[in-house]
Amino acid sequence: MTRERAAAIYGALRAANPDPRSELEFSTPFELLVAVILSAQATDRSVNVATRILFPRARTPQALLDLGVAGLAPYIRHIGLHNAKAKNIVACGRLLIEKHGGAVPRNREALEDLPGVGRKTANVVLNVAFGEPTLAVDTHVFRVANRTGLARGKTPAAVEQKLLKVTPPEFLCHAHHWLILHGRHTCVARKPRCPECIIAAWCTYRNKTRGSP
Repeated sequence: MTRERAAAIYGALRAANPDPRSELEFSTPFELLVAVILSAQATDRSVNVATRILFPRARTPQALLDLGVAGLAPYIRHIGLHNAKAKNIVACGRLLIEKHGGAVPRNREALEDLPGVGRKTANVVLNVAFGEPTLAVDTHVFRVANRTGLARGKTPAAVEQKLLKVTPPEFLCHAHHWLILHGRHTCVARKPRCPECIIAAWCTYRNKTRGSP
């Protein structure tokens, strides 16, 4: 896809939602980091249910370290892979204290060195917490990018690199939010809502649902 066509897509998404926000609830970079770790293979809604109770009790690395894995587990029991996530979050808190003075680093390499943090999570933290022009490719972004033709690729890394090339700089800060929200609410997995889609005119998906523009 050309940058001009991509700009038209992002322009339409921006017009509909000029200031997109993460649907995860947080108030500090550390809370965001914990929420994103919890969100892997889970819905933002289920994560928010847990963190509304968890964060008032433990919202810092030291507080989570004091809580421990056994203390954290009951708060996140309803979230998938909760045992592994509890271990990663507590270990993450320990490493933040030992190596970063308890602060979330504004550095990709340091972030990806934390337990439970991969490239996608690092991208979300860098973008949402620190305003860096990164593109986090989750299942929604991967689907929207491939389906619309915005950036086709067989892996999240391939899609990320193509998105970075085709996305005009003026849209980079909000691009992944627009794509995530579009995938979550319109370009859904099983039956995309093409008749309601504001970017259907530029989308190259061949199997648009009935009534689409």
